[in-house]
Amino acid sequence: MAFEGKIDVLLYGLGAIGSFYAFILSRNPNVRLTVVARSNYDAVKSNGLVIDSQNHEKHNIIPENVVKTPAEARQTFDYVVCAHKAIGQDAAVTALGPAIEEDKTTIVIIQNGVGNEEPFRNAWPKATIITCVTWTGATQTSPGYVKHTKSEDMQIGLFPSSISPSATEQTRLSTFSSLLSGGNTNFTVLEDMPLQRWQKVVWNAAWNSLTTATLLDTHSWLESSPEAVPMTRRLMNEVIDVGRACGVTALEHSLTDSLIEKILGMPPIGSSMQTDCLAGRPLEVDVILGYPWKKSKELGLNTPTLDTIYAVVMGVDRRLRNAQKI
Repeated sequence: MAFEGKIDVLLYGLGAIGSFYAFILSRNPNVRLTVVARSNYDAVKSNGLVIDSQNHEKHNIIPENVVKTPAEARQTFDYVVCAHKAIGQDAAVTALGPAIEEDKTTIVIIQNGVGNEEPFRNAWPKATIITCVTWTGATQTSPGYVKHTKSEDMQIGLFPSSISPSATEQTRLSTFSSLLSGGNTNFTVLEDMPLQRWQKVVWNAAWNSLTTATLLDTHSWLESSPEAVPMTRRLMNEVIDVGRACGVTALEHSLTDSLIEKILGMPPIGSSMQTDCLAGRPLEVDVILGYPWKKSKELGLNTPTLDTIYAVVMGVDRRLRNAQKI
């Protein structure tokens, strides 16, 4: 399918990453952008989004429409971009129902974790799904105001991966690629997206969980005891074992060395999960630690470090959720 005229895009999840990609998409004059905002609704409705970027300078984005729920938009969309925290995917699928027309809408998933696409595929078996892994550094410092670092890269591809996609899938992927190009952001279209997702989840399983459990930055954690580095390596290697057992055989244990080297070559950082923890918000445990843990049990793998970290972070998440009920 080729688009003529305006392309209707819904951006669901207007946190730091969602806001950044709302900015990228808004740079295309043929995009008619609707954003779903929650905690920052009033600020964005009144003043738009401000993106203060080390790569793109400072911009104020005024979306076509700012709504609190997808149903409020009262239409279906050509592209629905999901950049919300991967917490309660089933609830997100339900909320997005009024915005999605299975034969028309392409669902784009920009989230951490593995297994994210399954609830969407179950709800809309015939819909085109584009899955994305982003390595972009952004923080929402106040409602509607996002600071973006120089970190900016994304891998995208069809879900499930296919060497022979349909003409419709290929066209929709190509069109979304052109929107990213029009927004002048770094990205690569790949066929093997499961490898990309598992590589990112190895990173997140280590740094997100350990910075959250300890409330230390990455370097402080690695320097905290003689056991910190070996424990981090064991955790990464166990997640790699799970990914390989799930069929992602290109996932190599050498990744552990490269990810340790990468973090040591960067300034000390926290993580999005640590930020959520400090803000008293629920954590993205299921797709980052829970899915690998569940698969390890199904496949009979021995993953003692993953088991322990999963249990600890689930405890932290329970504390945060209980505090919200008070």
